[in-house]
Amino acid sequence: MRIVEKKRRKKNGFTLVELMVVIVIVGLLATIVALNVIPSGDTARVQKAKADIATIEQALEMYRLQQSNYPTTAQGLAALTSAPAGLPNPAAYQAGGYIKKLPEDPWGNAYLYASPGKHGAVDIWTNGADGKEGGEGINADIGSWQ
Repeated sequence: MRIVEKKRRKKNGFTLVELMVVIVIVGLLATIVALNVIPSGDTARVQKAKADIATIEQALEMYRLQQSNYPTTAQGLAALTSAPAGLPNPAAYQAGGYIKKLPEDPWGNAYLYASPGKHGAVDIWTNGADGKEGGEGINADIGSWQ
């Protein structure tokens, strides 16, 4: 009877080797998933920045259609949320502005604006993840001319 009890006890649990094999497999799977998911976040941020710039461009176009010109660089993008001083056609300014709220870029910085721009009538851009002009990859500038 004692031999039968000893065999049963051995079958009731996992050995240290079995546990270590499972931990190694789970670790490898977690690494593979992390390597594939983390870059997706960066891609999503770049796409969000491009979508925000397109939204701002649409609001600027509505402003231009009603005011006959774009806001100056000094007036900035704030001219899209509240009427700036010195509007050529104040009566035509859209009540509530042309955009509810100016978005921040995905890295928490304000979008930059120039009128006239280097690349077109207006330029809207963000300096990327590093917040500095230029850069490559995730740190690259994202602009309305791209």
